[in-house]
Amino acid sequence: MNAENHENASEQAGEAPSATELWVERTAHYRFTGRSSRGAEVLVGRDYVDGVFTPGELLKIALGACTAMSADGPLTRRLGEDFESTVRVSGAADREEERYRRLEEDFELDLAEFSEADRQKIRDIIVRSVDRTCTVGRTLKAGAEVELRVDGGSAE
Repeated sequence: MNAENHENASEQAGEAPSATELWVERTAHYRFTGRSSRGAEVLVGRDYVDGVFTPGELLKIALGACTAMSADGPLTRRLGEDFESTVRVSGAADREEERYRRLEEDFELDLAEFSEADRQKIRDIIVRSVDRTCTVGRTLKAGAEVELRVDGGSAE
């Protein structure tokens, strides 16, 4: 049984789905593959390596995807299933501190057919949904603790 079917079976049986395992394997100099126990893969590397995302780009994509997914349900109820949207995320790295000081998201959505009052309601719904349910955005705003452990194997 693959991981997805196992999670679906667990949910149907009333059990909590098992946590997805995530890991990154080095495949070459400055080239890595991120993997999940659900079979997903993403290529990661330095910005001069073709065909990969940098870790910073993945952070931005995760934020944009979380924003889009958080707003998807409320927008589908109001706009129908076939609406198109794009979330663009930008922000330059501060190389002195090796961090992003600010990330900006632009949620692109065609609302031309709505009145200005209705457009504002939809904007408010998006912001409330994202503020309430976007785990990535909420984590970044709160400044999560990160603990690094290094397992070099036993000396025996």
